[in-house]
Amino acid sequence: MMRIFSARWRFLLPVVLLAFVAGCDDSDPTPEDLNLALGNPSGATSDPNQPNNYLLTRPEYALSYHRSRGIPNWVSWHLAAKDLGTAPRQDNFRADNALPAGWYQVTASSYTGSGFDRGHHCPSADRTASTASNSATFLMTNMLPQAPNLNQRTWADLEEYCRTLVRGGNELYIIMGSYGTGGTGSQGPDNTIDQGRVTVPARCWKVVVVLPAGQHSPDDVDAGTRVIAVNAPNQNSVGAAWGNYRTTVDALEAATGLDLLSAVAPAVQATLEARVDTGPTQ
Repeated sequence: MMRIFSARWRFLLPVVLLAFVAGCDDSDPTPEDLNLALGNPSGATSDPNQPNNYLLTRPEYALSYHRSRGIPNWVSWHLAAKDLGTAPRQDNFRADNALPAGWYQVTASSYTGSGFDRGHHCPSADRTASTASNSATFLMTNMLPQAPNLNQRTWADLEEYCRTLVRGGNELYIIMGSYGTGGTGSQGPDNTIDQGRVTVPARCWKVVVVLPAGQHSPDDVDAGTRVIAVNAPNQNSVGAAWGNYRTTVDALEAATGLDLLSAVAPAVQATLEARVDTGPTQ
């Protein structure tokens, strides 16, 4: 009987092991995974020897930092209903000590008197599930000098529309960045602030990929997925309606040299990136 019992278990052992492994596998992606699920647009790495394409990741967002410009090349984050809660705005703008030792750290006062706002990439209101997550959005590596009317009006309306989409049963992948040099704030035009250590970009852009709640894999993105691409001038004279600044992902890639949505199937990318969004804006 013992030999029969042992033989039977030798046969069943691989099945049992597979079931055990499957039961232990946590297939839910981490927040860090989600923030870069659609790709790393510049191939950024956490190598200090690449100071103008330095990768920083945290649960709230991922970014490629450009040390010479003092602002990110891009910031990428995932937005779902679980990210929207009741945590108050922290307003604790501060230097990011996660940057490598010896690097200049932009501070809360670096923008003071410049005529430009400390414009968020990942917005404060996109991270209200906890005080800690909201606080993370106030690190200065998440900021750029943004014309006040662009930040407080045009961009704010786009950000609120994104949260409206989430409340309506969607989850989003969002990438924001900037390029060029020279914008116009409330005190006129400028190329840099903070004694030349922070570049004022000429354009601010954003790409929003809209998926039904529960879908967050690159494989869930298909030719019918809504993709909103916006490219606005960093000028205080900017128009209020963000929908007037819609463009294609292809055009943004040509302007920035980035490879956006690189984790999406190439054939789907080709379709989505050539299309200008015509959907609602509120």
